[in-house]
Amino acid sequence: MAVIFRAKEEVNMITGSAATNFIPSVSAPVNRIIPSSLVDGPGNRVAIFLQGCGFACKYCHNPETIHLCCHCGTCVGVCPTHALTAEEGTVSWDSALCCGCDQCIQACPHSSSPKTRYMTPNQVLEEIKKPLAFARGITTSGGECTLHSHFLAQLFAKVHELGKSAFIDTNGQVPLRDLPWLMEETDKAMLDIKSMDEKEHRMLTGSSMDLVLDNLDYLLEEDKLFEIRTVVIPGYLDNAHTVDAASRIIARVPSVRYKLIRFRNWGVRGELADQVSPSMDLMETLACIARSNGVEDIVII
Repeated sequence: MAVIFRAKEEVNMITGSAATNFIPSVSAPVNRIIPSSLVDGPGNRVAIFLQGCGFACKYCHNPETIHLCCHCGTCVGVCPTHALTAEEGTVSWDSALCCGCDQCIQACPHSSSPKTRYMTPNQVLEEIKKPLAFARGITTSGGECTLHSHFLAQLFAKVHELGKSAFIDTNGQVPLRDLPWLMEETDKAMLDIKSMDEKEHRMLTGSSMDLVLDNLDYLLEEDKLFEIRTVVIPGYLDNAHTVDAASRIIARVPSVRYKLIRFRNWGVRGELADQVSPSMDLMETLACIARSNGVEDIVII
């Protein structure tokens, strides 16, 4: 039996969109670990999703990674295998009973998950050591993984000792220039470019794009950028402007990949839950824009 307990005082580490409320720690809240992924960087990789995000993206596919569990207990009654229990105001999860249906996540009104576990770098490494043996490295994502920079730095150092690479998947909301302890251990980064228009970016995420663009410049300067990613939403965003502006910036570094992602409404809540996916014709048109600006490596998914 594997019961995960979270003390009540830990709940207050994330409130609202408080991206800066996480304190440096040797442990971090792990939402889930995918032992084999082919879409989170080069080759086969172990993907580790951490909890917490300061953006409020309207098309978020993983809203359960935004906040920590507040132990309201809403999820307990919907679990078909009784893997969740609530005692003295604390929700606990029994991984041995869990069937992975995620009904708890769908029922959660707080963009959280009762299955988040606090883990140390050593605990993560112990859990992933078997799949990591057959992978090129790890990629940490979220939520926003760089909120847990000290944890990542320690984990990445241990991964490097095994001869594997360590990537971050970031939305650019944390100033990477101010995290030398993390960036020294980071091989490459994948950066979300959600919009290249300030008003549109604020509408979409609730935040300015200034820090995202500064992180883009920094990653290019340091040769740490593996790819940028843009989600395409037809009729909702000025996709052509974003692709044109972003591709002009990264074209000066031919090794950087531009990944264009078709919007899909999997897991999306709110006004975009019924939004349609873009056509392949639109995706090809956007790829042509990037290609005409000099980007050599373009992927559509």
